[in-house]
Amino acid sequence: MDLLDQRTRVGETEAMRRLLLVTGMSGAGRSTASAALEDLGWHVIDNLPVPLIAEAADLVNHPGAGHERVAFVLGRGGPVEIAQLEPVLEVLTERYDVDVFFLDADDDVLVRRYEGTRRRHPRSRVGVIEAIAEERALLQPVAERASVVLNTSELSSNQLRLRMRDLFGDPADQRSMRTSVVSFGFKYGIPLDVDLVFDVRFLPNPYWEVALRSQSGLDGAVRDYVFGQDATGTFVDKLEDLLAFLVPCYEQEGKSYLTIAIGCTGGRHRSVAVAEELARRLGAGGIAPGISVFHRDIDR
Repeated sequence: MDLLDQRTRVGETEAMRRLLLVTGMSGAGRSTASAALEDLGWHVIDNLPVPLIAEAADLVNHPGAGHERVAFVLGRGGPVEIAQLEPVLEVLTERYDVDVFFLDADDDVLVRRYEGTRRRHPRSRVGVIEAIAEERALLQPVAERASVVLNTSELSSNQLRLRMRDLFGDPADQRSMRTSVVSFGFKYGIPLDVDLVFDVRFLPNPYWEVALRSQSGLDGAVRDYVFGQDATGTFVDKLEDLLAFLVPCYEQEGKSYLTIAIGCTGGRHRSVAVAEELARRLGAGGIAPGISVFHRDIDR
């Protein structure tokens, strides 16, 4: 009997440990994600060959290892190796609480990143554009199994670290669904990694008030202006009622992460104020304990 057979029943004698598999498109931010996870207290194992992951997971899950949260960062071996992940995932999900975190970015963004850094793409035997298309096709089955797909096209390295903190930074809440609210500007595109999108462009825009233009939805004057409109309170009341129904349904269905997006034109005034108030209500009302807020376009 080999090591894997001996430990197949490990979950029956001790609490299941949390396992995170981080992968995605080359150039989408795996290195930044790996460093962020280490900063958040995860035990990170980078660039381990895929066939060895299950055995390594059993080793770090040993009672004496002391690792409650383990992340395997995959992809430096190229997409062909990642395409071998499917059977390994089947083994891991039988034994552990496994999440797959997939980092993505738009093709044109990936091209610019490679051109800017002059790095070689893992599939460098062809041109960068062709390599990206080939890699995307090979990784599609893994992306479809992901618990979270995060598109980093509009994120700086620091913003990616903040999103990692929101998603993976609270060990006390790792068993419940993690809920976050993201504000954004439609002029910069709808975030691709969100589950629910709500549009607040029907509200009067503080941008057209000269005294408020340079401020944001985090400032009291802008918030007072936004919530001084009768429609704002009614909208947030109704949205809170809707989410009070939806959030438990998503959690009961087994969803690990729920991201709610609030959008206005530029992502600086209305969406920020509404996102902050919505998150406050969902957290205070017990609908989404530990909810986080992220303002994607507030500094544009």
